[in-house]
Order: sequence, then structure tokens, then C-alpha cells
Amino acid sequence: MEARLNSAPNPDVTTAVQHLYKAIHAGGVDPRLLALVHLRISQINGCSPCVFASVEGARKGGESEERLHNVVAWRETPFYTEAERAALALAEAATRVQDGAPGVTDEIWAAAAEHFSEEQLGAIVLEGALTNFFNRINRAVREQAGKAW
Repeated sequence: MEARLNSAPNPDVTTAVQHLYKAIHAGGVDPRLLALVHLRISQINGCSPCVFASVEGARKGGESEERLHNVVAWRETPFYTEAERAALALAEAATRVQDGAPGVTDEIWAAAAEHFSEEQLGAIVLEGALTNFFNRINRAVREQAGKAW
């Protein structure tokens, strides 16, 4: 399968994305957790370049192979803290909004709010939204795995 677009991204879009990354990382959430959120959402959406890039980035950030390999089954493994589980549940619920899925319920939000400040919750939600943005673009243009941005 070949990518449908091979041109460089619009510089205005690149600048906007850089500002979003800055806002996300200013939110006070551990970058390793943000990488797990990015990875899990990208797995759900079947975005191979984002899965590849998030694994590579998380490894460089010190994430363990054990946790990277098991984030797909985070509910059934002992490798994640309660706070990480709450963030992953929030990210999944915000991503799975198709076909009448309930989205982020009050229970999911309350569980996350037990572990994270409003600023941190905003960063997690924004990380999820930006990941979904990239996933949808990559799926539409058939971007290929193998590049870590």
C-alpha cells in the first residue's frame, strides 16, 4: 500500500500542531502517560504510523517494553497504576463515540478527576483529540508506518 500524499504539510498546520503540543505538555501530565494515551487511541483507530511513532517515542522516553506491549489489554494486566487506568479509560471513551457508544460517562470522568487536576484532564483530552486528528489524516492518506516524527 502506498501513501496517497507525499507533499510536506502546510506550514500553518505544522505551527498550529506545535502550539497544541506545547499546550498539552504544559498541562502537567507525565509524558510517558501521554505516550500511552496516544498509543492506545492509535491502536483503536488502526493507525499504523501513529502506533509506530508512539512506541518509538515512548521507548526513548523510558517506557518499558512490558507496558508498551500490554497497553492494548490494559484492563487485564497489572502493569498500570489506577491513575493511568483512569486516563486510558477516558481516552478510550472519548475515542469510541461511533454507533451510539456512550462516550465519556460521568463515572469515567469522575474516576479520572480523582487522579488529575482540571489542567491535567484538559491535557489528556487534548492529547486524545490531537491523536484522533492524526489518526484520521493518516488513515485517509494511507500514511505508512516506519517514520517517527
